[in-house]
Amino acid sequence: MKVEQLTAFHIRIPLKKAIKHASHTRTETDNVLICCVLKDGSVGFGEGVPREYVTGESIDSVMDLLEQSQVQSQLGHPQSFDEALEMIEKVSLKPIPGDDRKCQGNAARCALELALLDAYGHCFGEPLTSVTQKLAPELYEFVPWVRYSGAITSAKGFKARLAAWKMRIFRFKQIKLKVGIEGYDDVKRLKSIRRRVGKKMDIRIDANEAWSPSETAQRIQELEPFGITSVEQPVKHEEVESLASIREQVQTPIMLDESLCSMVDAERSLEKKTCDLFNIRLSKCGGFIPSLRLAQFAQQNNLGYQLGCQVGETAVLSAAGRHFATSVQGIRYLEGSYDRHRAKESLATEDITFKWGGWGKALIASGLGVAVGADALERVQDRRVDLIA
Repeated sequence: MKVEQLTAFHIRIPLKKAIKHASHTRTETDNVLICCVLKDGSVGFGEGVPREYVTGESIDSVMDLLEQSQVQSQLGHPQSFDEALEMIEKVSLKPIPGDDRKCQGNAARCALELALLDAYGHCFGEPLTSVTQKLAPELYEFVPWVRYSGAITSAKGFKARLAAWKMRIFRFKQIKLKVGIEGYDDVKRLKSIRRRVGKKMDIRIDANEAWSPSETAQRIQELEPFGITSVEQPVKHEEVESLASIREQVQTPIMLDESLCSMVDAERSLEKKTCDLFNIRLSKCGGFIPSLRLAQFAQQNNLGYQLGCQVGETAVLSAAGRHFATSVQGIRYLEGSYDRHRAKESLATEDITFKWGGWGKALIASGLGVAVGADALERVQDRRVDLIA
């Protein structure tokens, strides 16, 4: 089945409130949305969320890369979903000079890959959970419901106490706390939050590269009495090798995020012994299939993994994450589906935001299982580029 049209949209969506962490403060999001139309009329959408401080991508670099890449020449005429998956996994974008980590086009590739998977899923009547079953059967385990984590970002003082009460009242089982923000007392903050959420709440922390290698072990040790279960990306990527010695000084497992964007990163982390866990995020890791390959690698090498999300992703990426979460076993922590809590436009005609307790139901319809509203897309699009017309 041939791809007849492929269109990339730059979409800009205001957030309901500013999201602040040690690396960045964000009040709106610039995403790329790709629409794919097949010869039989099947339509698919994919989304990528470029972040310069993660994969070195901006919205402009993503749009330029998509225009410059020879996408059409890589697309054949698959006659089954299996053939489509084989074709889609091989799709690549124009190489970027100096990209030794092989990650600087990942948001662009994610948007393209998901659009193709969604379209061919509709064409052949397959949901994205089938991708896991077919390409990573050893990871496959379908579950009808999954449970997402809550998050406390920049709240402090009374707002932090209120956020903690909300997490408990909403009956989350796990929460992530952002730490390392300048001017914040992390020990005092975590002590206050732990007191309010109770002893049973699983709390992990995310430093977003805030600490220097010389202070990281002490910072973690100060927070360990409050029962933290992992520490995410405590140092800058350029200093990631320091985590090998830091791991020997602390009891808490270390998770890579900004330093885990590709298979190159994964292999280096194993070689240098820099982590215990991967934070896999579909956009920063290049799409659904590359993320599956990273989960396979982690499992094969006795590493844990979580499925993370990007601040500002819409229901398109949320739906892809839901399919991943409901079909991949062994996910330690789950983030995402914040749709109506974060973005002023979710794009989808259905609301798939997690429900009370963080619960989210499996999507069983073909493709992504959500439809993009034409009116919503019109409201948020900044520009469009026809890749195949």
